[in-house]
Amino acid sequence: MASKAIATIAFLVSLNLLFFTMVTSTYVPCPPPPPKTPKHPTPAAAKPAATCPKDTLKLGVCANLLNDLVHLVVGTPPKTPCCSLIQGLADVEAAVCLCTAIKAKVLGINLNVPVSLSLLLNYCGKNVPTGFQCA
Repeated sequence: MASKAIATIAFLVSLNLLFFTMVTSTYVPCPPPPPKTPKHPTPAAAKPAATCPKDTLKLGVCANLLNDLVHLVVGTPPKTPCCSLIQGLADVEAAVCLCTAIKAKVLGINLNVPVSLSLLLNYCGKNVPTGFQCA
């Protein structure tokens, strides 16, 4: 009879261990939530596009300055007509204005756009904004 009692206790303990294992093994922590991303990302949504607050046709006076700078005129070319037009503008606005003038061929000459833009902006005391593409 003692062996039957030991067998019953062993069965109940093993059954208890089996149920205990099954209950505790079903706990799975929740995964962290995914990072929030916009449904329709657009590159322009991050920053508003810069525009030129000046009349682009007036920037035609920059052609003479650029011509003097490119052809290495002896002395210092006058800054007044061109630089005064972009004075007071942020670097991005000045770059957009000159880029628009160059692309529209308002200056009347074929140019290497990045070099010409950099040359004019630097001469007028402005900087080409980091990552700026004249497009």
